[in-house]
Amino acid sequence: MRIRARTMAAALVALVVGGAFGVNAVTASAAAPTGPVRAAAVAAPADYCPSQCSDILPPGENGSATLAQILWFKATGGRPANTDDQLGKYASLVDGYTGLTDANLGSFFNSSAFGVPAGQVSSTLKPGGRSDVTIVRDTQGIPHITGSTRSGAEYGAGYAAGQDRLWMMDVFRHVGRGQLSGFAGGAAGNRQLEQQFYLNGAYTEADLQAQIDRVKNNGARGARAYQDMTDYLAGLNRYIADVKAGADFPGEYDLTGNANILTGDGIQPFQATDLVAIGSVIGALFGAGGGNQVASALVKEAAEAKYGVTQGDQVWQAFREENDPEADLTLHAGQSFPFNGSPANATGVALPDPGSVTPQQIVFDPTGSATGSSSATANTAVQSVLPANLFNQKRGMSNALVVSGQYTDTGNPVAVFGPQTGYFAPQLLMLEEIQAPGISARGAAFAGLNFYVELGRGADYSWSATSAGQDIIDTFAVQLCNTDGSPATKNSNAYLYNGVCTPMQQIERDDSWSPTVADSTPAGSYKLIAFRTAFGIVQARATIGGKPVAYTSLRSTYLHEVDTVIGFQMFNDPSVITGPAGFQQAASNITYTFNWFYVDSQHTAYYNSGLNPTRPANDDPNLPITADAAHQWLNWDPSTNTVADTPFAAHPNSIDQDYYESWNNKIAAGYTVSGFGDGSIYRSNLLNTRIKNLITGGQKVTRASLTRAMEDAAVTDLRGETVLPELLQVIGTPSDPAQAQAVTELRTWLTDGAKRKETSAGSKKYADSDAIRIMDAWWPLLVKAEFQPGMGDALYSAMTGALSIDDSPYGGSEAGVSHKGSSFQSGWYSYVDKDIRTILGKPVQGGLTRAWCGGGDPAQCRQVLLTTLSAAAATPATTVYPADSVCSAGDQWCADSIQQHPLGGITDAESNWQNRPTFQQVVQYPAHRTS
Repeated sequence: MRIRARTMAAALVALVVGGAFGVNAVTASAAAPTGPVRAAAVAAPADYCPSQCSDILPPGENGSATLAQILWFKATGGRPANTDDQLGKYASLVDGYTGLTDANLGSFFNSSAFGVPAGQVSSTLKPGGRSDVTIVRDTQGIPHITGSTRSGAEYGAGYAAGQDRLWMMDVFRHVGRGQLSGFAGGAAGNRQLEQQFYLNGAYTEADLQAQIDRVKNNGARGARAYQDMTDYLAGLNRYIADVKAGADFPGEYDLTGNANILTGDGIQPFQATDLVAIGSVIGALFGAGGGNQVASALVKEAAEAKYGVTQGDQVWQAFREENDPEADLTLHAGQSFPFNGSPANATGVALPDPGSVTPQQIVFDPTGSATGSSSATANTAVQSVLPANLFNQKRGMSNALVVSGQYTDTGNPVAVFGPQTGYFAPQLLMLEEIQAPGISARGAAFAGLNFYVELGRGADYSWSATSAGQDIIDTFAVQLCNTDGSPATKNSNAYLYNGVCTPMQQIERDDSWSPTVADSTPAGSYKLIAFRTAFGIVQARATIGGKPVAYTSLRSTYLHEVDTVIGFQMFNDPSVITGPAGFQQAASNITYTFNWFYVDSQHTAYYNSGLNPTRPANDDPNLPITADAAHQWLNWDPSTNTVADTPFAAHPNSIDQDYYESWNNKIAAGYTVSGFGDGSIYRSNLLNTRIKNLITGGQKVTRASLTRAMEDAAVTDLRGETVLPELLQVIGTPSDPAQAQAVTELRTWLTDGAKRKETSAGSKKYADSDAIRIMDAWWPLLVKAEFQPGMGDALYSAMTGALSIDDSPYGGSEAGVSHKGSSFQSGWYSYVDKDIRTILGKPVQGGLTRAWCGGGDPAQCRQVLLTTLSAAAATPATTVYPADSVCSAGDQWCADSIQQHPLGGITDAESNWQNRPTFQQVVQYPAHRTS
């Protein structure tokens, strides 16, 4: 064990002492020296929304605990202050939203007004003894950082980040370097996670530094951003020095053997390249779209093998739904933004020989516990520090509801919006307010990147984002060769580049781990090697026409993770954001793929960001492309992976549309979606329907009514509301008693709104629970029975590889993700809808080329649905909802429940399922700055 016996002895002493003196009441921020608690309010800058702007971010601001506090929690359940004090408000909206009014919004959200009112100041601190910055924490532990100089404010932001998220930031800088297992432990999930990420963003240290240098030299704003980061790091590193001196650093360092329990030695200071590593992880999770061209190619090939080239291509295009005419559009006022569609006569398409695709090997030279399991499947009993499938499972990301003032109670626009970043303890995001020359903002930011507020509000405006996911990642097929002239194989590590056999660059990480208190995985080691070409990092090997190739992934933002900082800097600058035009200017400087929304007292606005490369006109972005001069991006410099963005006006944008809604759905007509399944039914339909009902219902929209609309969608089963009525129409009234009973239960659930909601607050039992069980069991059975017979095994398998059939709250074996909250983002909902409407003889735009259910025969389709319904009705809850680490088998409410996935030693209770942003704002500005 790396933690010596004296470590455990000291920990036990801490536990005893902590028990005697109530350590559970000590906040992590109290670890550093603080000034006296102030009794008076702290002066705040001008605030044009002192009472009508709110937000919430569970579980709590405090994301740090000493070893004594962790042990005290394990023994008594007592948590450090501000660890979960926002979770109750957030979770209770499920039960309280139907009675929501503007007056009681404060029961479910916190005020996001600037400053700290009298009586709510819990501590003050001048970090590092600096006179030019003060950190005031309110009763929720949120830091309000005021700097008389910009340098002081950024220093304070770094210090506050260390106070609230030091351990988590350290985890993410190691993930970003492919070094998680050596830091947090060799658990199977840790290894799986670092392996997945390494193929997304492997960098050398020189690569990381080059990105910092590029921003530093990018004009006045770039130089300012570099200085802001430098000051931020100085504050963060001062915090590390302070807690090491006080021996009250996060206890996870002790438990993982990364710090001496007495001195804190082992905790490394942060440097600028660490921020790039953290940013690369966040960008890969939330700000990139595309890269699925091989999966798309496998569907196309399987369809052509089944139906022939002409009809097979039509089937592939139908299921691809790249520009489905029935898709819900965020920009719905008739705008069109053509981008990335498949050309009529594509050239350079590089389809693999059937059965030839194999994943790129990434693990080499394993030893000890790493042997025999290159995919890190061994020792699964030890929990990973982050979800093992964080990068390979599509995750729900964010929604927005924004209504123009013409439809609201006061004539001022209303917005309810926020990002869905998953649920963790502590949260990936942290709350903060920064006031300094050139910065005036309050809101949320990813820890380690919080030198600016990334989502939140200024004095008289708010902004937020949802993941857009347009295609900025292409897959290229590079022809393999050997530099010695010998015949190439799939294992060759050189490729033809401009006619020259060129060695791939091998970017290597050497990882090793030993058992610790936190992770008992036996000692082991391996090398992670990413193979980089001018066309990106190798993801797979294959043959084309018998010739070996490597499929590479080229992301436009690769080697440019930091460029996006300019846009965030501008969001925080009140001299830039004076209205919609300034907001759109700032958003256009964000290189990651996001939908940005804006609201002030008079206007609403939208802008789609992302570094969109320009492809040759005959390239098909939906399929792998041959890597040669004729098919590379236009105006692209492969030495730095620098490519020009498409023009400002080519990005979807809008000002003062009647309303905006987004739940990661299709943005605008002609703006091609990067994945399968965005067609007639998408989860954004739940929002669109409710907003339309509000603005046409005869009553003015209020903050409360728009929040009610959001939350009503958040507890609704998408399959139940949109597809179940059509399925029941085909079924009619069964003669079989068991089938008739199941149909009756489903119809009752539908009448009740197809909700997944408790019978009463705290009951932990759903109303219509048996109908929900039937729906959960029925959906995968009916989808397979509806489509597999016509598709055949090969095509059906390729399609499920490209798009999972469901994304239900409880996860299920097919989805592989549970307790995640966000649901129904990806699934075969549109396919079932279009097919069943075809069976019913209803109009369908963008059909699936044929009727699939029952071979197109309505009677046979009815029998398919009844047979699968019978099987579902007979499936016990213990099978539908198997036991897991937090739930017993058959516990339906628990299976759906949201888990704040622990990133450290403090855990939180599960809460009600709701399909809702993690951080959320509710805002309505009554006034605006004068010109």
